[in-house]
Amino acid sequence: MSKSRQRRNRKQRPGLPSGVGFSPSSSQPSSQPPAPQGFQKPVDEIPASESDRLLGQLRKKEGSWVDWGQSCLQLQQSGLTPVDIFEATGFEATHQNLVIVAAQVFQSLVRGGADDDIVAFFEGRGSDVLYELRILTESDRVAAATLAMQRGLDCDEAREVARALKEFRYLRDLPDGFEDDPGDAAAYQCWRLARQKSDLQERSRLIAQALRFVSSSTARRKIEALLTDFTVVRNQPAPRLPNFRLESAMEVPRILPVAGQLPMEASALTAVPFLDTEGEFDIVHFSGMGAWVALPNWQILMNSGDPVTVLCDSALLPNADENTPKEEVLVAIDREAQDWDRDSYFAVDDGGELRLAWFETPPELPILGKVILVLRPKRVFDEEVVKELWQVEE
Repeated sequence: MSKSRQRRNRKQRPGLPSGVGFSPSSSQPSSQPPAPQGFQKPVDEIPASESDRLLGQLRKKEGSWVDWGQSCLQLQQSGLTPVDIFEATGFEATHQNLVIVAAQVFQSLVRGGADDDIVAFFEGRGSDVLYELRILTESDRVAAATLAMQRGLDCDEAREVARALKEFRYLRDLPDGFEDDPGDAAAYQCWRLARQKSDLQERSRLIAQALRFVSSSTARRKIEALLTDFTVVRNQPAPRLPNFRLESAMEVPRILPVAGQLPMEASALTAVPFLDTEGEFDIVHFSGMGAWVALPNWQILMNSGDPVTVLCDSALLPNADENTPKEEVLVAIDREAQDWDRDSYFAVDDGGELRLAWFETPPELPILGKVILVLRPKRVFDEEVVKELWQVEE
């Protein structure tokens, strides 16, 4: 990083002119994305003796799996990482995550008023089954857990029930013959898929699976009807996704900050924070107030180190005369390029005011950056015409 950029990152600049530009109270853009929810700072400090007790409980596998999940969560919230807990207890990180999430689902069963036999059943076993119910609402978790206990579902079957019930909730009306029940929801998905299969073996497997899940008698009759009705109902294929791929670096838009509009103070240009991007799509993380513009990533912008733009009336450009078209232009200034050369225009601090100028010899005025681009607005005779397809008469 150049010295000029380091100076800009260290200094706090004075205020900006009103209107377009960055507010003096704007926060600096974050060069890092927001922290994921699973990696927050410690929220609960616990004494070392309590931490040792919880680690010992996990190491000796004392209590139920619900206790293990609560202990893992408390230790992680106190600042220990999953790796630290694994090294001290032998609980792998994936197992920690499973029992933590499953314990939270278990607590939602208790809050949701699940029967005592359901609570007692899952308190001793079934953490992997409850883990699959995490995507459901509290009331649906109770119903799905009840079905899982009654039918002896394993974790794979519980996952199918949870997904089917979640999709069932998206339907505007209940399907004919099926009731609002997790068993009927899973049976409906199997029944719907079975009708689309022409392969008798696969069709029979789905029918048997639907009969295992189904709860209501009306839904059971609809499923049993497939045993004699071999009509195949073709599913409407999903449309193709509108996929596009960027073929060149120039197609990736370049997001640039807008410092303000001339005439303006020179401090407004230096007050704009350095902009950093990340990822394949050059994502910008920024919190605060500011103005931005998207430009094609032309070679001149790709080669720049710290570009900032200002709006300017064409009459204020260097060497403007009476023949210069009067229009608003966008001027890009590379703040990293502060070395004078005879073939370039520069932004300088002229008594506290920002000025664009050309200098035959090195100037006495402080150079704030090099003018790398003057962009004039698009000129389209009739924008509505270009949106319509041409019709050519033969």
